[in-house]
Amino acid sequence: QFSGLLGTVYRRGNLSFTRDGNSLISPVGNRISVFDLKNNKCETYPLATRLNIVCVGLSPDGNLAILIDEGGAALLVSLVGKCVIHQFYFHKPVHSVSFSPDGKKFVITKDNLAYLYHAPGKKREFNAFVLDKTYYGPYDETTCIDWTDDSKCFAVGSKDMSTWVFGAERWANLIYYSLGGHKDVIVACFFEENSLDLYTISQDAALCVWQCDTELDGLKPMPPKDAVREEDSEKTDEELPEEPKGEEIHGKANPNERETRGKVKYSRVAKYFFNKEGDFNNLTSAAYHKKTHLLVTGFASGVFHLHELPDFNLIHSLSISDQRIASISINCTGDWIAFGCSGLGQLLVWEWQSESYVLKQQGHFNSMVSLGYSPDGQYIVTGGEDGKVKVWNTSSSFCFVTFTEHTSGVTAVTFTSNGYVILSASLDGTVRAFDLHRYRNFRTFTSPRPSQFSCLAVDSSGEIVSAGSQDSFEIFIWSMQSGRLLDVLSGHEGPISSLSFNPMKCVLASASWDKTVKLWDMLDSWRTKETLILNSDVLVVAFRPDGKELAVAALNGQITFWDHENAVQTGSIEGRHDLQMGRKELDKITAKQAAKGKSFTTLCYSADGQSILAGGLSKFVCIYNVKEQILMKKFEISCNFSLDAMEEYLDRRKMTEFGSLALIDEGGGGDDGVAIPLPGVKRGDLSYRHFKPEIRVTCVRFSPTGRSWAATTTEGLLVYSLDSGLIFDPFELDIDVTPNNIRKTLRQKEYTMAIIMAFKLNEKKLIQEVMEAVPSNEVDVVCSSLPDLYVEKVLEFLASAFEISCHLEFYLIWAHKLLMLHGQKLKTRSVKMLPVIQFLQKSIQRHFEDVSKLCEWNIYNIKYALAISQQRGVKR
Repeated sequence: QFSGLLGTVYRRGNLSFTRDGNSLISPVGNRISVFDLKNNKCETYPLATRLNIVCVGLSPDGNLAILIDEGGAALLVSLVGKCVIHQFYFHKPVHSVSFSPDGKKFVITKDNLAYLYHAPGKKREFNAFVLDKTYYGPYDETTCIDWTDDSKCFAVGSKDMSTWVFGAERWANLIYYSLGGHKDVIVACFFEENSLDLYTISQDAALCVWQCDTELDGLKPMPPKDAVREEDSEKTDEELPEEPKGEEIHGKANPNERETRGKVKYSRVAKYFFNKEGDFNNLTSAAYHKKTHLLVTGFASGVFHLHELPDFNLIHSLSISDQRIASISINCTGDWIAFGCSGLGQLLVWEWQSESYVLKQQGHFNSMVSLGYSPDGQYIVTGGEDGKVKVWNTSSSFCFVTFTEHTSGVTAVTFTSNGYVILSASLDGTVRAFDLHRYRNFRTFTSPRPSQFSCLAVDSSGEIVSAGSQDSFEIFIWSMQSGRLLDVLSGHEGPISSLSFNPMKCVLASASWDKTVKLWDMLDSWRTKETLILNSDVLVVAFRPDGKELAVAALNGQITFWDHENAVQTGSIEGRHDLQMGRKELDKITAKQAAKGKSFTTLCYSADGQSILAGGLSKFVCIYNVKEQILMKKFEISCNFSLDAMEEYLDRRKMTEFGSLALIDEGGGGDDGVAIPLPGVKRGDLSYRHFKPEIRVTCVRFSPTGRSWAATTTEGLLVYSLDSGLIFDPFELDIDVTPNNIRKTLRQKEYTMAIIMAFKLNEKKLIQEVMEAVPSNEVDVVCSSLPDLYVEKVLEFLASAFEISCHLEFYLIWAHKLLMLHGQKLKTRSVKMLPVIQFLQKSIQRHFEDVSKLCEWNIYNIKYALAISQQRGVKR
């Protein structure tokens, strides 16, 4: 099951803090990620829209969210249950969405209109989105919304440089007219706390302060006669078969004096400019915290300002990057400010009072190319076309170190067997080794002549490093210890596409476009031990974890399996039909025809070697059973139609007599384009070209624990894991094994029998109950009487229990006794047991790091306290 999206922290759309202010919701493509800032964790919810999300509306109680994508399709999502409750289609792109503070209504803006809907409540409803009113007024597209604190009125900003104040109910003394005063697009508008006073901010970095002559309590309800007439008009509207518009309310741009007499009046009391320098002129986003009167504004140059309103006092001004700040959000306490930069895919949370970062995360600027798991499965390293090497923590989903030494795209990354050294190969002609203790590049391997390295492999001892060149057709061998070039292996007649060391022997397999796989013996002066000849260009090669089998993927779409000792092919899989290519927008041929030329570009064996994972230039990742040579499952890695090659057939509506509509570049540059101040000229940078990234899988890897696998894709780094808590999977179950019988056996103190019965039923909570009921002094006896078949299952349970349980010492006793008593027997099945042992090691290692840090800190504090007391004793 999909368990997380790493490598992408923000794409586009608005950021939102949760109600308690401790978590941040960020749109990542067509999914949402929730960053828990207090517990330092990130979670991507297992739900997705059809296109990229452009706006997120959060209900005041924090239980519901409305996600709206580029096409106007909306999902009503439960943030508690992490599931989709309702789907709705708004027919056109939506610019913004906002719930009222009382949670009873929400407003969306699309085209030049504002729509007021009844918010979904706690009672069950046939339709969760019931349109209440449609507001007319602005002449151009609407851009932003803000509500008054009592949910009586809301303000809407527009691209026609005007702001409109509308009532959620009809108020007798509030007429709807526009507030001008700006010379550019309105970026944001904000009401003052418990007031109708308004701030409006435009793109040319101007702020207007509007004072209202009426308090919120001074709004008078409509007389009942008018209300009856309005209800009748609403009913007639709803009878129409077209899209319902609810009650239509028309604002007036220039009301006459008679209409405004005795009504709510606005007057502009001040106008401020953020900076006269051309640098800051393009204001792109803003947020306002009403309680602390704090205004935060972001600019296209990456600068942000903090001001105190209404006096417009500058608190501070800082630059976070050189890219446009696309979204700003402030948490409920006003301490933390979140910034999103869509150009770099950057997400920052800034604590403005202490001037420090709470969170600073950034994905790869260009697409990810390769990944590697650490031996304990705790970390993942990724390399991207932007030349960066990033290391991610699998439990928190955060990147904790970025290496930027490479000057060109990274093509391959891997961990050494000790887990503390990362190696990366790049097109800049270097292979670099990074130390995870000191976070530095301590070795740089180069070739005598500059070469572009396309692949990388390191032997099981971590001493021999090899890299394949794509221009000189040679393989370079270096010593990790000395950094010296040991040998240059030549023999291939085409670019080297893949390298793999045998985990159990000193043999290197190299694959090339010359249709051969060569096996080099490290102990025999790197002589070619064997040459395997294939029918097509070889793209990727991988050894089974026990080193007894070799898998090879070729350009003809076949995966072949070899007994490399005897140079005999043991099987093959025809995988071309399983790739199931999509048709790109500009393709001249159908997807079925295009699939004939496609193949798998990345392979990886599972930890137990029984299955193989394969991916390529497609939205599918296939997992095959090696022995049976059949497809076990196909994972669809994305359903995001904002990416290219997702659809199998072209939409005929997009085809014209001149060709595809995709060839026509609509809109120059989007919102962040350069303004061309000429009448009738389209806004934007004329050199801008719109493109859709193509969906592809560049690398797949299985975790050494065998519990999860990861893939680098156009979407980011996707992690899929086994979630046993949701599956009822009994083992050797018979009629007497019931929860009642298990508890009865436990009361009779037959602990071994109770454990066996609990594992037969295989319910995690029940197993935990039984295991924790065993007295610690009985663990030794129970472990010795446990059948061999159940030792593996108990170890697997212990590994998962370490991650959530607080009974650390108790479970450590279990693990210690099991390994001491059954160690010899487990060693004979080491290949099969390796994933379980590594999973156990990962869990224990994480606790060890946490506890050891705490102990060191306590020792330091005790020593400090003793030193202080001794000093005082000497003084006395």
